[in-house]
Amino acid sequence: MHTHAETDPAGRRAGDPAGSPPGDLAGDLAAIVGRDHVRTDDGALAAYARDATPLFHARPQAVVLPGCTEEVAAVLRYATERGVPVVPRGAGSNLCAATVPLRGGIVMVLTRLDRILEVSPAELLARVQPGVTTTALADAAAREGLLYAPDPGSRTVSTVGGNVATCAGGLRGLKYGVTRNHVLGLEAVLPTGEVVRTGGRLWKDVAGYDLTRLLTGSEGTLAVITEATVALLPAPEETGTGVAYFDSLADASRAVAAVIADGIVPATLEFLDRKCVSAVEEFAGLGLRRDAGALLLFGDDGSRRTVAGTLARIGEVCQGAGALEVTLAEDVARADALLAARRCSLPALSRLGSLTILEDATVPRHRLAEMVDRIDETADRHDLRIATFGHAGDGNLHPTCVLDPDDGEGAERAHRAFAEIFAAAIALDGTITGEHGVGAAKLPYLADRIGDDQVALLRRIKKAFDPAGILNPGKLGS
Repeated sequence: MHTHAETDPAGRRAGDPAGSPPGDLAGDLAAIVGRDHVRTDDGALAAYARDATPLFHARPQAVVLPGCTEEVAAVLRYATERGVPVVPRGAGSNLCAATVPLRGGIVMVLTRLDRILEVSPAELLARVQPGVTTTALADAAAREGLLYAPDPGSRTVSTVGGNVATCAGGLRGLKYGVTRNHVLGLEAVLPTGEVVRTGGRLWKDVAGYDLTRLLTGSEGTLAVITEATVALLPAPEETGTGVAYFDSLADASRAVAAVIADGIVPATLEFLDRKCVSAVEEFAGLGLRRDAGALLLFGDDGSRRTVAGTLARIGEVCQGAGALEVTLAEDVARADALLAARRCSLPALSRLGSLTILEDATVPRHRLAEMVDRIDETADRHDLRIATFGHAGDGNLHPTCVLDPDDGEGAERAHRAFAEIFAAAIALDGTITGEHGVGAAKLPYLADRIGDDQVALLRRIKKAFDPAGILNPGKLGS
């Protein structure tokens, strides 16, 4: 964790700016996008110094809001010529400090590019600009009887461009995969101002390197996404949800393994530990059992017969794994309430302290219980309150540290604890991030996960796309 952008967790300098802003940066940018779309006032610079990641901040010199691909290209050409850093940004809802401008320069906010260009039921695809929110795209698809499957927790505010840039996951990841599984093509602007189109409208296309996959998850370090073509699916006839309570999160984790081993791949398989259940119930009053050690939320979609059979079978498997109670939602309202319990975990926990640090790590499903035990042991050793929830079906955990306002050393202890948690995930054949991304928050641990040779390869790829090193410096490939 960083308390600011100048040093990394080990106290090293973050690095010098890629270039010095020219004397009239605001005027030069205004000539490209119009004066109304350039901000240099203290309020804007302070607001765009942060994203949703606590403990990270760094002020830019200017904020620019382009309105079209041509303006994006012109700003990038200008920045490359003058060596000025540019950080692309959507809603800033990411949790890895991917959009904090570590080297100053320009924050390029893409929320004006917010048009849904096309929804094609015949081709099962949509074309959208990067500033479209995930919910807006999902709603547009639903009006045509279609499903946009990616479902990040911040879907009401997160943008499609940001989802692509970080390869966002979500509650339906087990059955439908993450964002990269649904991106067919991209329009993107290189730092030199060149506009490229990768992929397209086809579900099968293997001509050349898969640059669509490379740009998806590149966290704004290689190019700026200005349009995405995404795959849609026929909307399911029915959805259903259930909940199982267990004595412990380890017991719930073992039930997850049993569900998958039984050949069931549900749309949703989420978990909350005792601390999360208690916080959510106090926050939302949904009628959850506070005496249970863990809650397992499961759901599926498809035909009515399939959904009913899947939910019944999951309930049987959970009972066989020692569940205290299994309940199926009797109607849509109750199902929505149960899903709300999972979605409100972070705000519910945030009420318990002055600072909430949400991280993610992923391990193979069969090691989920072991990883949960490691997290609890680490929290006890560092005298921290760490609650855990996440996507049990794909082994993705979200350990969340809540600090008391009078705990002056809490942030540093949390940093040490999360370093151990990431190391434990790697030791269990897992990874330091399953869906939040690397950004600045996980960069100190990246080499531990992928090795020095791969880090060097990332830098060579970065150099090929961004020879001047202006695009989101201090992050991947820098």
